[in-house]
Amino acid sequence: MTGRTPSAGKNVSHSHRRTNRWFEVNVQSKRYWLSSENRWVRLRLSAKGIRTVDRDGIESIVARLRAAGEKI
Repeated sequence: MTGRTPSAGKNVSHSHRRTNRWFEVNVQSKRYWLSSENRWVRLRLSAKGIRTVDRDGIESIVARLRAAGEKI
């Protein structure tokens, strides 16, 4: 929902040698009750996305995702 993707960086050892690494997104799978359709909806969201759903409400988030063309 938030469009987050993994980002790249470097591991730095004690001797200051640098090797490549990835900073992965904190993705969680969470179920929400969609009362307008009387069913559960399972979304894969980042931790920030979960906070966004809690703030805006699942109904508005589902409407926003459907307007973007995603299947729910």
